[in-house]
Amino acid sequence: MSTLTLWLFLLMAFMAGFFMPVQAGINGLLARELSSVLAAATISFLMGTLGLVLALLLQRESIPLAGFRQLQWWHLAGGLMGAFFVFTAAFAAPRIGALLFMALVLAGQMASALLLDHQGWLGFRESSITTGKVLGMACIVAGVWLIRRG
Repeated sequence: MSTLTLWLFLLMAFMAGFFMPVQAGINGLLARELSSVLAAATISFLMGTLGLVLALLLQRESIPLAGFRQLQWWHLAGGLMGAFFVFTAAFAAPRIGALLFMALVLAGQMASALLLDHQGWLGFRESSITTGKVLGMACIVAGVWLIRRG
């Protein structure tokens, strides 16, 4: 992988993280305007779907329907997890604040990533749990506690 490609991936990951609290705020305001968290999450996913369909059309790609026969039920769970995140963000973030919400999201992400990497599940490269990783997780949990206190 070239250095430029690596930096592009790092920037993309940073921007995805940067947009998460923005998305939570937008969806929270949308839920307030519509008086429905569920309707806001649905509209959010519809807009995301439209964006992805447009990207497919621009790339001249199609959805390989024949490939659906080989899928397991859990292959489709990612969309449900995304819907859960959007719903939870629209509901909880306005009530607990963007910083605490995102700190808790980060703690959950890191705990899941630690387990997925350790086990090598879902196609991730196997990487054992180390003292440094556990200490890093402890710092994140301490950060959540400090944010909650402050």
